[in-house]
Amino acid sequence: MLFAMSVDSYQILPEWGVEFVARTLPWAELVLGAMLIFGLWVRWAAAGTTALLAVFVAAIVRAYAMGLTINCGCFGTNEPVSRLKIFEDSCMLAVSLAITLLAFRAHRRARHSA
Repeated sequence: MLFAMSVDSYQILPEWGVEFVARTLPWAELVLGAMLIFGLWVRWAAAGTTALLAVFVAAIVRAYAMGLTINCGCFGTNEPVSRLKIFEDSCMLAVSLAITLLAFRAHRRARHSA
């Protein structure tokens, strides 16, 4: 499984953890994306997406700091871990965090005005 090899290249998880992440992460991403697209439980889907992106950024920063010459595994491409990849993922994290905060703020406003 190619994705499992990509997860393992980060040298963070034990073998059973690599297998678990490789089997469940794509499905979790798919579910979160569908929830956001269809507007289901938006606050929690946005928060989950932000949490995943934070973990991804942390893993990429760690790999870069350790000098690992690995592919990031992002979007199924062969892009290497680099400062550019850290910047790109950090930008996605910032946008995701903003959306999460706006979703919680909108919910709070709707609840108080009702």
